[in-house]
Amino acid sequence: MTENLKNFSKTISGWGRNSKALVKILNPKNKEELQDIITNSKKNSLIARGLGRSYGDAAQLNKGSVINLAYFQNIYLNKAKGIVIVGGGVSFNDLLKKIIPEGFFLPVSPGTRNVTVGGAIAADVHGKNHHVNGSFGNHVINLLIVDGLGQIKSLSPRKNANKSEKDKFWATIGGMGLTGVIIEASFSLIPIKTSKISVDTSRHKDIDSLMEEMIICDNKFQYSVAWLDTLNKSGRGILTCGNHASPEQLKKKFEIDNPLGYLPKSLATAPPFIPNGILNRLTVNAFNEAYFRKAPKSKKQELQDITSFFHPLDGIQEWNRIYGPKGFLQYQFVVPDSSANLIKESIEIFRKIGIPSFLTVLKRFGEGNYAFLSFPKKGWTLAVDIPLSIPKLDRTLFELDIKIAEAGGRIYLAKDSRQSSDILSLTYPKLNEWKVIQKSMDPKRIFSSDLAMRLNLIK
Repeated sequence: MTENLKNFSKTISGWGRNSKALVKILNPKNKEELQDIITNSKKNSLIARGLGRSYGDAAQLNKGSVINLAYFQNIYLNKAKGIVIVGGGVSFNDLLKKIIPEGFFLPVSPGTRNVTVGGAIAADVHGKNHHVNGSFGNHVINLLIVDGLGQIKSLSPRKNANKSEKDKFWATIGGMGLTGVIIEASFSLIPIKTSKISVDTSRHKDIDSLMEEMIICDNKFQYSVAWLDTLNKSGRGILTCGNHASPEQLKKKFEIDNPLGYLPKSLATAPPFIPNGILNRLTVNAFNEAYFRKAPKSKKQELQDITSFFHPLDGIQEWNRIYGPKGFLQYQFVVPDSSANLIKESIEIFRKIGIPSFLTVLKRFGEGNYAFLSFPKKGWTLAVDIPLSIPKLDRTLFELDIKIAEAGGRIYLAKDSRQSSDILSLTYPKLNEWKVIQKSMDPKRIFSSDLAMRLNLIK
């Protein structure tokens, strides 16, 4: 291993702060140093890590080494073709600063801009527009990865690529970093004329009317998301839908010299220590009541900036601290349209055990892609933040896991920190195919993670 690489002992965790790992941080300055690291590594010793926004244990490896791609920061925008070529360590935040003023937006944006391109591909992230644009992997044109033998491979889903290359590409999309280290990616962008979103907001007194409206909005809006009050018996919520605003809409509302302006800001930072129990049924119920009442019953074509619409929680740095030192988990699952009743059933389950969640989100999914471990499939996805202090939480979620599996659904690996390998094998039908391809890309079993060990992904 090269002399100028520094190893630092450090304790890390996922965004949920629910599982910690003692690791060595490796900072290769270029692809040659990265190749050297991988070539000289032992079995089950490495995993790449972006900005630490996987909620569980996907980007950590206890008593192993974590690869940080902070030096892989190249950005090349081809405006004529509407594509961008970027390093695996580039954050969405930095990329947005580059592409929005040039009239482009990310093809898929998750709920935070503080993720890296490599991490987004490894998790095959989705956003509010999956019912229209699919997940991030749908838009990737080419990947450069360093595989488990230390070799640089170019992978593409293009029609003239051979089957082996396509399989390795789709095994890497959503492959949780276990097929190799993504050092560069090219992908298509969405052309935009303004940096504003035209937003329709509506308040719904129960989950049935909300879900009915979401189906109607599939054909009207590129983006849609619903916030739910899981402490309320009716499952009330707020639906927010949007499209990229036109210059004409801006002219009606504002006098703006630069319609493509973009200036993200963080408004505050959560305090470093918050005692467990501050988020309880009483405090969250009060918050949910106020939040629901504050939302308009119906508001059309409100112009919002990209930051407030796509990444509202980024306005509070380290917001995950509010759950206290024990942390929390995010439970996110998808079920097909035919099992939509399980959304209502799960909300009732959460209400009965008193989960004090101020952040429960419902979205619509369109068709999935070819990735072997990609999470989205056509139907409904529900995500709920759950403090770890809830009594009988493990048993409740295990029983819900079984219901989800029986309904033809599955749990999101990038958010997971507790599902079993049995549930995984029942819900990801291409898992064994993925394992064969992963082994061919990493025959020495160099890459691993706490998630991979827990779920027996790399036997």
